[in-house]
Amino acid sequence: MKIRITISLLVVVVVSILLLEACKKTDVLVYKPTYLTFIVPIGWPQPTKNIFENNPLTEEGFQLGKKLFYDGKLSKDGNFPCASCHQQFAAFATFDHDFSHGFNNSFTTRNAPATFNLAWMPLLHLDGGINHLEVQPLAPITAPNEMAETLENVLTKLKNDSAYPALFRKAFGSSEINSQKMLKAIAQFMGSMVSSNSKYDKVQRGETTFTTAEQNGYTFFKAKCDACHKEPLFTDNSFRNNGLAINTFINDFGRLKITNQRSDSLKFKVPTLRNVELTFPYMHDGRLYALRDVLDHYSSNLITTQPTLDPLLVNRIAMSNIDKNNLISFLRTLNDTTFTKNVRFSQP
Repeated sequence: MKIRITISLLVVVVVSILLLEACKKTDVLVYKPTYLTFIVPIGWPQPTKNIFENNPLTEEGFQLGKKLFYDGKLSKDGNFPCASCHQQFAAFATFDHDFSHGFNNSFTTRNAPATFNLAWMPLLHLDGGINHLEVQPLAPITAPNEMAETLENVLTKLKNDSAYPALFRKAFGSSEINSQKMLKAIAQFMGSMVSSNSKYDKVQRGETTFTTAEQNGYTFFKAKCDACHKEPLFTDNSFRNNGLAINTFINDFGRLKITNQRSDSLKFKVPTLRNVELTFPYMHDGRLYALRDVLDHYSSNLITTQPTLDPLLVNRIAMSNIDKNNLISFLRTLNDTTFTKNVRFSQP
């Protein structure tokens, strides 16, 4: 009798051990990600670094990142997901606001930049203070005037959401939720945002032609603007002082804050002009609300006595009203509604 009981107990123990081991291996066994290829548009340069080198791009990772991007749980009170400042219809900038709303009726201190074609940006933020997309979300998540949350609290909320463990398992092979996986997923979603199908792009591919005004604007652009806003990205990713008067409300000296070099005072990242009509207002503080105002700044209003002013602007940029009209016509060809209406990037 004792032998039977002993054998029975032994069987139970062995079965239990096998079941536990099976449970441990379940995450691995069901991990069958759908790998994606990041496609560089025809005629575009290769990104200077592969942002997916240590973060393989998968459909499952993309979808998890998309859910996180639109989820208010990443903010303290649930009202400020990433998408609250980066709205798709505004090319993932903030529509019609110089500064974005943040937690507890606060405001950001810079105009929210559009977030697309990030794979070609070696440095992020208007001052270049972040050098990798995977760590970028940490800044807005923890900023008291933006999402005002802590990583610990964010992870707790995600763990308490019954939907997330399965999504993390599909994306990374384990239902464990941690900050590294969360940030990698967001990077997969944001890094996949590519805007490359504007009228300008279609002209370059030979699918359509510019109007006379657009062509004249393009000719003027190549002569006067291309040095900083290089095609096809329409930015050279440099940091320049474009002659704006200091905003005494925020006293923002740009890249100086990062490098502590006086030569970087009042220098901000050259923004892409893709989708520029959709991303107003303009400049680092959103002080200009129309493209005409921007052109007036470069032709007449920029301050030429600042020590760090970009050398290309010491004589301003001469342009007639006709030049301005033509240039605006061309800039509008950079709008990419295929991108701004793409359901793949839309809120779930």
